[in-house]
Amino acid sequence: MTGRRVLEAPSRERGVLHAIGVGLSAGLLVLVLGLAVVTILLPLAVGGRPLTVLTQSMEPGLPPGTLIIVKPEPVGEIRLGDVVTYQIESGKPGVVSHRVVEKTFATDGSTTFRTRGDNNDAVDEQPVREVQIVGVLWYSVPLLGWVNTAVNGEARALIVPIVVVALFGYAAWAFGSALLARRRARTRARHPHRARS
Repeated sequence: MTGRRVLEAPSRERGVLHAIGVGLSAGLLVLVLGLAVVTILLPLAVGGRPLTVLTQSMEPGLPPGTLIIVKPEPVGEIRLGDVVTYQIESGKPGVVSHRVVEKTFATDGSTTFRTRGDNNDAVDEQPVREVQIVGVLWYSVPLLGWVNTAVNGEARALIVPIVVVALFGYAAWAFGSALLARRRARTRARHPHRARS
């Protein structure tokens, strides 16, 4: 009886460690899938784009490193208080995300906006024309922007495949070890005398 207890203690320990490992694996998988939905699938579904806040002009709500998802919005539906992302110069890649503080309708039917960063004292110098508008802030995720910045550009070609292979490898290992543990448990259940000896 004593020998049996000594053999069961490590088995229980392994069972607890295995359960913790499976729980952590499942949690990691859910986290990665959730991040993929938030940063890739949802923006794709609405024609939006992820951007990273690089300056302090929108603090405290959108500090540097925040990932913002910007979605297209008809100019007529942009309201005072909305955070808009616009091209600094029409047709050029540089953008700014600031809050709309004034909306002006011209006699020719065009609309211009005056914007200001939440952390800035003054309204932005140049009015924003319709053609410059990229979209309106849909939602934001703190700190995830640094990851977005690291994964963009030249690094993306290297980082994304490594992360994908590592995640699939980890998932395969977790799945394989779970199958092996089940097989061992079945063998012990069928042949209890082997576990005692």
